[in-house]
Amino acid sequence: AIRFCLKEVDLFKTQLRAIWRVSALGKVKILFPMISCIEEIREAKQLLEETRRELVAQGVVVAERMEIGAMIEVPAAAVIADQLAQEVDYFSIGTNDLIQYSLAIDRSNERVTYLYEPLHPAVLRLLKRIVDSAHEAGIRVAMCGEMAGDPLCCLILVGMQLDELSMNHLAIPRLKRIVQQSTLAESRALLQKAMTFNNAGDVRSYVQDYMSERFPDEFQKKES
Repeated sequence: AIRFCLKEVDLFKTQLRAIWRVSALGKVKILFPMISCIEEIREAKQLLEETRRELVAQGVVVAERMEIGAMIEVPAAAVIADQLAQEVDYFSIGTNDLIQYSLAIDRSNERVTYLYEPLHPAVLRLLKRIVDSAHEAGIRVAMCGEMAGDPLCCLILVGMQLDELSMNHLAIPRLKRIVQQSTLAESRALLQKAMTFNNAGDVRSYVQDYMSERFPDEFQKKES
């Protein structure tokens, strides 16, 4: 990720030059992955601008600028999200890694996969911190990863007021129906209630019951 890129600068600049060349053909954005500190994003931005100046000096037509994003997928980035938001144009939250690292589990290890819980109170607090930090700085925040396409989490994420959700195309119709049948006020109320619980099991149980009652066609009700 970004750590490798900043160690292998020549290779990184080759990639950046290619992206700049494409920018002459249309709007292009760049997203730096696995950011964990301000220094990384600033160094990456410096190299991005350096390659632009080099191409311009060679007579290559490139865009004046491109939107720069930071991937928020490690807890360190979530904690300093307010500072990172001052450096970029948008965030993309990578939930698969963020949840894994936050809960100290390895999703490929069957002995601990049961601990992977998107609705863990700590995860919800981290996500809300990231979204709030982005919006306070006036930038957009998107989400990718399994959580973004999970119907059970849909209203929770709407309540956080994420700007974009990236998911497998097969998940879109179901989530679209849920969003169309709900309101922002309802979603924010669900989120607020979910965040009052202090353990993941209670959060999941409450959200499952709520979604099953609210959207019976989308969720099978629990057998009594």
